[in-house]
Amino acid sequence: MISQQDRKLIALLRQNARTSVSDLARALHLSRSTVQNRIARLEASGIIKGYSVEVGGEYTANQVEAHVSIKVRQKLTARTNSALEQIPHVAQLYAVSGEYDLLAIVQAQSLEELSAVLDQIGNLEGVERTNSAVVLETRFRR
Repeated sequence: MISQQDRKLIALLRQNARTSVSDLARALHLSRSTVQNRIARLEASGIIKGYSVEVGGEYTANQVEAHVSIKVRQKLTARTNSALEQIPHVAQLYAVSGEYDLLAIVQAQSLEELSAVLDQIGNLEGVERTNSAVVLETRFRR
């Protein structure tokens, strides 16, 4: 179980994972060593699994995204999941209920690149069919 202070620390790190330990300590009204110890404990316990890069600016200005529903042959699910994980354009992969088995969030730098990735996904062993929805506009993201 994590404390309220740990929750606040995680919230601050989610806003900006590069915030210095000193700044985190000031925001939490804790000592620098206490914050370092809390971060180390959260990492060791697997609550904090890692840190990532959020891209923006020119890189994302023309980026296109699609939500791809994927129907998989049940006996090949593990193989298909592994193959999808190897495609760098697949940013996220969810197992879902309903007619389709998986939902992949695919990101590309152009419609042509997106089309090629969608073809690649459709041609994977185990994929029976796909249904894609291209994102026209992101209203908000949390």
